[in-house]
Amino acid sequence: MRVIYTTKSIDIPAGVEVSVKARKVVVKGPLGTLERTFRHMAIDFVMSEDKKTLKVDMWFGNREAIAAIRTVASHVNNMITGVTKGYKYKMRFCYAHFPINVSNTQSNGKEVVEIRNFLGEKAVRRIELLDGVKYVRTNDVKDQIELSGIDITKVSLSCAQIQQSTAVKNKDIRKFLDGIYVSEKGSMIEE
Repeated sequence: MRVIYTTKSIDIPAGVEVSVKARKVVVKGPLGTLERTFRHMAIDFVMSEDKKTLKVDMWFGNREAIAAIRTVASHVNNMITGVTKGYKYKMRFCYAHFPINVSNTQSNGKEVVEIRNFLGEKAVRRIELLDGVKYVRTNDVKDQIELSGIDITKVSLSCAQIQQSTAVKNKDIRKFLDGIYVSEKGSMIEE
């Protein structure tokens, strides 16, 4: 069964400018600019006259398509949060015997995280950080790194790539809990 009309509105805070053209959403804020395309979905974006709310509309949507409206609204909200507060993920090193050595280098103009001595292995794991993601080694906390940026997708994907690169192979993962794991998620600007 199709629902004739479904809508979801997004509030735009002061200091953030949102523009939509042909289902391409551009969000500008104090920390930078983000853009995302939703051309693969049959939806309408309607900006209010005072530019304080953005409406996501769908006509004659089935159940799956209507569920996607909330997803689109969440993506736009994450973009608004990104350009106002930013995102910071903290990752901790867990090891029982062999201390994990993590450093960052530059390769072809991109930041690369290098992981050495994981489970005593000689192989060096290299993870290229996505554009706009900053790497910081925490000084006050031992065995912790921080990844931050304004795009939640890029920051979380970089963290996931680091975590998945330290997956334990051919051993009992209940016993071998070594790895680099996300310990905290927050914003770049502390409130």
